[in-house]
Amino acid sequence: MELKIQQLKELYEKDFLLWLEENLKLLENREYDLVDWENLLEEIRDMGQRHLDAVISQMARIMEHLYKWENYRYREYAGNGLINSIHQARGKLELAFKRYPSLRTKAQDRENIQTAWEVAVSNLIQWFEKPKNHDLAKKYFGRIPTERDFPKDCPYTFEQILEYKPWLKDKT
Repeated sequence: MELKIQQLKELYEKDFLLWLEENLKLLENREYDLVDWENLLEEIRDMGQRHLDAVISQMARIMEHLYKWENYRYREYAGNGLINSIHQARGKLELAFKRYPSLRTKAQDRENIQTAWEVAVSNLIQWFEKPKNHDLAKKYFGRIPTERDFPKDCPYTFEQILEYKPWLKDKT
């Protein structure tokens, strides 16, 4: 029995799909003492984290594009792509929250919102680093910006991430 468990643990590193199938068979046959519990529990933890990471990524996308809209639109009608991106990301968040309601609570956590903001800032910097945006970087910063050029703390609330539409501000 110990040899079988060790072989299963080695399979985890060599062929994940086969490892998964073997553990599934063991669980279906109720052979619980042969299951590679250590790696199985880690995979279950990772599954939940992947969903949260996806939500944080969509929140970052929304904040990045809200921030661009508010601060870096250089023409009155520029920004339709930003609006479309925000709507798409909000749709993905809505779907995730519908499928996994507890994700909404986790997403509202201040630490997760701050993490999303830090990702958004990194994305903003990378955007300015692209050669086609160097003129904008020079216009707004005089150089390529760094983290110090953006608010350290997230300027958006969870409600704003989900609902804020600055492009409608003057239209109501």
